[in-house]
Amino acid sequence: MKEALVLVGHGSRLPYSKQLISDIADEIAKKDKYPIVTYGMMEFNEPSIKEAIKTVVEQGAKKIIVVPVFLAKGNHTERDIPTILRKEPTESAKKLMAKKEAAHDEEGCCGHGHGHGHGHGHGHGHHHDHKSDIIDELPEGVEIVYRDVIGLDPRLVDIVIDRAEDL
Repeated sequence: MKEALVLVGHGSRLPYSKQLISDIADEIAKKDKYPIVTYGMMEFNEPSIKEAIKTVVEQGAKKIIVVPVFLAKGNHTERDIPTILRKEPTESAKKLMAKKEAAHDEEGCCGHGHGHGHGHGHGHGHHHDHKSDIIDELPEGVEIVYRDVIGLDPRLVDIVIDRAEDL
């Protein structure tokens, strides 16, 4: 079964985010573990996740392993990326969405409740519903496996210590 590894990065208006994900994909490809290695970006940059999935399907991938290159779980990794991949949001995301919906209902239509919602403007201005980003139906026999974020990995701890010691 031909496997593909698709890394997912957040994306940025600055070039560094995309370049880092691209460089990581290149380094992984050099290890020859996966016949196809590429990346897709959540926002701002190309290729999108949808485009990356389409490309690996066209290259004959039957099993697509998607790894978000994010340190921590959040809305993108728990809700948005699974939605784009036609997967269910994680259980924690479903609970959080239900809580937000309940809080929104308590505040009423005008948002004058006591909560600390995002109505106070952080200047992000980049969040959208990602509905147009959802991948097309997959061909018969193609499977997507969605993996977890990097999280607290002991190797990451060593990297931080190395940086602190300027190694």
